[in-house]
Amino acid sequence: MTDLDALISKFKNMDEVAFEKLYYMYHASIHGVILNIAKNNKVADDLTQDVFIKAWNNAETYDAKKGRFFTWILNIARNTAIDKIRSKSFKQSRANLDAKNFEHIITSHESLDSETDAIGIKDIIKKLTPKRLKIIELLYFKGFTQKEASDHLKIPIGTVKTRSRDSIRELRGMML
Repeated sequence: MTDLDALISKFKNMDEVAFEKLYYMYHASIHGVILNIAKNNKVADDLTQDVFIKAWNNAETYDAKKGRFFTWILNIARNTAIDKIRSKSFKQSRANLDAKNFEHIITSHESLDSETDAIGIKDIIKKLTPKRLKIIELLYFKGFTQKEASDHLKIPIGTVKTRSRDSIRELRGMML
């Protein structure tokens, strides 16, 4: 059993010290992913806290047989951020913003920032083929649904699903 496995086991048993250690290990990466989706630092700060509270409250649902702890908490973060940006209150708060606030999204070709790269994910992701990289960026870093990615890339949704699945499988192989 590795130190991380022991730490996660303690976390699942509601050990506050383990929670704190995991928080400090992963909060920068989780914040970066949320920030890439929400495009608002204050929202990302709040949601990062929410993600760790959700993880704490649902610690018993983590199953190492289904994937790594980081992947589990990353999925909680991604889903939380997507839920937030799709919420009525978030959309209303953004309704009166000037288009200049979103210029960087349109003009930027680099969607992975330094905060997201806290665990070196940028270098790992860049090893994917351009088609797979684009799918991962849209789905996991920009918060697109599979349907939205399909529409954006003008490809069938089945192709999006296949590339996403194959990309995740390839990334898993690179990280293990």
